[in-house]
Amino acid sequence: MSKQSIKRLLIGRPLKNEALNDEKYSELWGLPILASDALSSVAYAGEEILLALIPAIGLMAYSKYGYITAAIIALVIILALSYRQTIESYPNGGGAFIVAKENIGVLAGVSAGAALSVDYVLTVAVSVSSGVAQITSAFPNLKLYTVPICVVIVLLLMLGNLRGLKESAKLFSLPAYAFIFAIVAMLIGGIVKLSSGYAPAPSSMIPEYTGSVGLFLLLRAFSNGCAAVTGIEAVSNAVPNFKEPSTHRANHVMALLAMLVVVLFGGTSFLAIKFYAVPSPDTTVIMQIANTVFGKGLMFYFVMASTFLILVMASNTAYSGFPLLVSVISKEGYAPKQLSMRGDRLSYSNGIIMLSTIAAALIIIFRADVSRLIGLYAIGVFISFTLSQSGMYLKWVREKGNNWMFKAFVNGFGAVVTAIVVVIIALTKFAEGAWIVVFLIPSLVYFMMKIKKHYTAVSKQLRLTPEEVSSIDLQHDTYKNRVIVPIASINKASIRAIRYAKTISENVVAFNVSIDEEEGEKLKRKYSLLNTDIPLYVKYSPFRKIVDPLLKFIESEEYSYKKGDMITVILPQFSVKSWWQRYLHNQSRVYIEKQLLRHKHIVVSTMPLQLKQDETALENKKS
Repeated sequence: MSKQSIKRLLIGRPLKNEALNDEKYSELWGLPILASDALSSVAYAGEEILLALIPAIGLMAYSKYGYITAAIIALVIILALSYRQTIESYPNGGGAFIVAKENIGVLAGVSAGAALSVDYVLTVAVSVSSGVAQITSAFPNLKLYTVPICVVIVLLLMLGNLRGLKESAKLFSLPAYAFIFAIVAMLIGGIVKLSSGYAPAPSSMIPEYTGSVGLFLLLRAFSNGCAAVTGIEAVSNAVPNFKEPSTHRANHVMALLAMLVVVLFGGTSFLAIKFYAVPSPDTTVIMQIANTVFGKGLMFYFVMASTFLILVMASNTAYSGFPLLVSVISKEGYAPKQLSMRGDRLSYSNGIIMLSTIAAALIIIFRADVSRLIGLYAIGVFISFTLSQSGMYLKWVREKGNNWMFKAFVNGFGAVVTAIVVVIIALTKFAEGAWIVVFLIPSLVYFMMKIKKHYTAVSKQLRLTPEEVSSIDLQHDTYKNRVIVPIASINKASIRAIRYAKTISENVVAFNVSIDEEEGEKLKRKYSLLNTDIPLYVKYSPFRKIVDPLLKFIESEEYSYKKGDMITVILPQFSVKSWWQRYLHNQSRVYIEKQLLRHKHIVVSTMPLQLKQDETALENKKS
């Protein structure tokens, strides 16, 4: 099976540009894709809060857990209201990057883009690792294979998204709805069980109360729980992925997303408090609650399976947002242009591959440890939240308009709150890994600015002024072309190159660099047997240089090169059939081409000759 056939099998047939609108999604498909990240945090955000509180303050952790949950729910509502205004004002996507860039400045925009890009990568790493942790909680024998399982899942997500928006929506939507159903059923079951008089005693695993409740401890627990807020921004980044009217559909999805996060996160936190759930390496909090409500029955395994799937599918929020975000950044010139190109299936395939590669690398480096990865998480997205809301606040203040004071208050309040959260996360999680992100984001900003500087310089040097355009006369002002054919030996490839050279110029020479004088003489004798008027120049290179003798020859009186002439160097090259056969042959052509292209008056052209498979060549020789 050929490479092309394998690609078609895995990704599907190419789609025309006109099919792009059919690839976009409605609320039904958009909600599960863009809400998966925020919904999935229900599975681990509460657990991370308890991990911070229980070892320090014992039973008192559960009362503080309720206050922290309420604070996080309030944060979700504030951000949902703020981002609804962003959707209305910036329907072309790009989210925090475009908002901050246009209203605060280039540096702020690039910082927001860098921060959000980091968060998307971590979303994939954390979500997949946490999803596999749910499975290994039920099947401990799989713990040894956690990292390979995570990497395989990332590859499957990559393939699913490379197939296009529409297919990935269908593929990844059902698990999100299954998770919503499972958690709602668990909440109803838990409330019914509590109403019937069930009153569990605190576990013996809960330590005794050991000291006062410090502010730093509460802030650390709060920053752990802020993982529940990540993903809120995804809808505003992906507005162009919705069918028209895109802003209307995106706002519907934002409202539903906020409502679901409030209900599911608030509900599971309530049950965790009432059932005295205790995080442990063997069983996650969600699975403990499911076991208490349903026992080890069908619904327990349904909750486990849907939680695993939603955590894995949460990565799809990043797969929807990251490629679109970097495509916008790329179009603005702050990232490689290749990231703005759509692939065969109209998805931003280069962005998808880039996201998968970096996320898989993080999973391998951190051994799929959610607690270690979570230390890197959230700070990036809250930096982008702050910059985005600050940009929207400045926009309303500057433009004014209808209800501008209320709009400015909403975004201004959101900016202040998220800025406080950034400081909290940075301080409480700095030693846990947040320092990596704190230094990584400025590094990314630096490289993004360098990329922009490069593209600006290239554009400036290639641009033609109106005066230059009017002065160009392609009808009469042409280059005089001189052709040189470097040959290593007399063979079919070199003869083919010489024949082609005669079709493009009357001034053609063959050139050979010999590192052995005797071999040079042999080549001369063999060349003299050819019926040609094209002269051959052989230069001896005692230091085994290849390009230098050719350049010296061009500049010498012997060649009589005149300033203004163009020189075309035609390099004979035979192509083998199998990829591994390429490594068996000298790759000097690549080096020669690289060196010659440094000279503006030299054009390099390759004359290919396709060879047959070894077996075919032998059969032809026998016959």
